[in-house]
Amino acid sequence: MKIFKEIFITPLSIIGILLVLVSCKTEKSNVMASNKTKRDTLSITVLQTADIHGQLDTHPELFWEDENVVFKTRGGLANIKTLFARERQKNPNRTIIVDGGDLIQGSGYTALSEGKVMPELIKNMGYDVIIPGNWEVVYGKDVMIDVMQGYDTDVIAQNMYHEKSEELLFPAYSVKEIEGVRVGFMGINDPDVPVRQNPIFSKGIAFSSLTNELKKQVDDLKANEDLDVLFLVTHLGVFKQVELANNTISESVDYILGNDTHERVRKPIQGKFAKVTEPGAFGSFVGKLTLHFVDGTLVSDEYELIDVDPKVFPADTKVQALVDKAKAPYEEHLETVIGYTKTPIYRYLTVENPMDNMITDAARWKTGADISISNGFRFGNPIVPKNGKPAPITRANLWNLLPVNEKVKTGKATGNQIKEWLEKEMHNAFSQKPTERFGGWLVRFSGMKVNFNSQNERGNRITAITVNGEPMEDDEFYTISACVRPGDPIDNLCRMANVKDVEVMDYTIHEVVEEYLKKKSPVSPTIDGRAYCDYLGTYSFSTVPKTNYKFQ
Repeated sequence: MKIFKEIFITPLSIIGILLVLVSCKTEKSNVMASNKTKRDTLSITVLQTADIHGQLDTHPELFWEDENVVFKTRGGLANIKTLFARERQKNPNRTIIVDGGDLIQGSGYTALSEGKVMPELIKNMGYDVIIPGNWEVVYGKDVMIDVMQGYDTDVIAQNMYHEKSEELLFPAYSVKEIEGVRVGFMGINDPDVPVRQNPIFSKGIAFSSLTNELKKQVDDLKANEDLDVLFLVTHLGVFKQVELANNTISESVDYILGNDTHERVRKPIQGKFAKVTEPGAFGSFVGKLTLHFVDGTLVSDEYELIDVDPKVFPADTKVQALVDKAKAPYEEHLETVIGYTKTPIYRYLTVENPMDNMITDAARWKTGADISISNGFRFGNPIVPKNGKPAPITRANLWNLLPVNEKVKTGKATGNQIKEWLEKEMHNAFSQKPTERFGGWLVRFSGMKVNFNSQNERGNRITAITVNGEPMEDDEFYTISACVRPGDPIDNLCRMANVKDVEVMDYTIHEVVEEYLKKKSPVSPTIDGRAYCDYLGTYSFSTVPKTNYKFQ
């Protein structure tokens, strides 16, 4: 009876004991869980830059905010170095830094040195993996290889070969192991480089395409190297990169670190098989991808696009000293003022912009052509007047606007030829099939006014076209000017074939613009409706079909 009594007369005590036991068990479980998390959880940071284009210093950058163009100061290699150092400090020995190509072209400093200013700088930035972009070929194969070997880090490219020997120019991939987690990177450049660039630039280089053979290589890499995560680092442009993410080629791929079209992907674009990023251009931004692993398995990720704001990331003194040293032999020449502008000069728009309007107006003024054409690059940091005073334009600015200084050539083409050519160029920019796009922006021109519908099919996009205020006649010949593309047939102007009465001038496009600015400064280039599409509007930035991507 005593035992019975002890058991049943104190139920509250028993409950208390149970609570204590449960509490102890829970506490113990939490400790064990905490220890397990600490033991089995790993975070790896991947930082990405792209399309720096030889921009060594801070510079004005264009933003699209609240339906307005806004300019802010961003970039600078020394400032990026500070950002890198801070991120490495946050996650020491677990941070990988990648660049997606187009490092050595796009500024006067890289052009005049043929990229030779970059190796010493890049060696001191701390990159782990770099790929060549479409513009790495600009000084020829040998210079490209020499410069990129000077980076003293992993340079990879799966689809670039010596044309004669068919051997790879660079290793196809790189593998990094961090605390047992194996991370692989395969580099892929755009197979259309010989079409997009002056063909002579890539002489001696063969490119392979995105085929089933690539899929086999990707799958084999993932399996044979026992990779936990596989990145494709691609220089294809956002349209093709999104398409690749939805293609079975990427079944074994986790992420596509995209580059080329200067897009600012602030939230990764989810494809069927992989996520796609692209971190802007000119060193103005750094993409930060954080991967979280448990027991070696990727369980989640976080992504942000970081503005390289010099107020937040002041210049690293060592790298800035190297930048200043690299610039010194060219600085006096390049920082010479050649003109002034009363209005902001900028690009990024996909249809028309003040920068190319000024360039093509200068070419038409010099040549007397009916129509002057520009390839429509997406280069060039904005030139922005301040406090109501005209902004100086330097030779350095000119190289930013026109990164290749070729001679001007003129010829004659019929209205029908021009229309067919323009329809083709529109298709390159606006096709609903991503694989049929390259660049993503329309050629520019002066002397011609075009209304079009970007959503129509190829051959039916132009709705109206005039030359010097008069409707274009199909059978009438018009004089046109463009820059020489070395390696093209003599009768090609800006990818327009079978041009008549072609003549190569004895002056370059830089000389033309300098002369124009000397005569016309201060200039006031604006958007004046020489190319317009109702669907896109005046301020048109890149569109990526079947995604929610917006340029900001």
